[in-house]
Amino acid sequence: MSVAYCPKVYKATERFPEKERFGLISQLNRAVVSIPSNIAEGSAKSSDKHFLIFLENALGSCFEIETQLLVSFELGFLPQHDYDALSSEILIIIKRINNFMNFLSKNL
Repeated sequence: MSVAYCPKVYKATERFPEKERFGLISQLNRAVVSIPSNIAEGSAKSSDKHFLIFLENALGSCFEIETQLLVSFELGFLPQHDYDALSSEILIIIKRINNFMNFLSKNL
């Protein structure tokens, strides 16, 4: 799900002002790629304890995105429809990561 979310954020940031190229555009795009990247890297670790660290990093990126979407919306860079859709989807990703982290924590 987090991989499929990446192009949606990239497409939304394509409509941001050019002056945000090294600001919100860069921040959002890096954070959104960080989610599946951390999950993938963590899955290759030798223990669930180590995997949890990478899932925490992925979760941190989710919260960054949630904040950056709100800022983008407040600045008028993101229309209401896009904000609502992207915000709803990041909340689902957050819940799934949290559920997975809880599952792994129970097995430690």
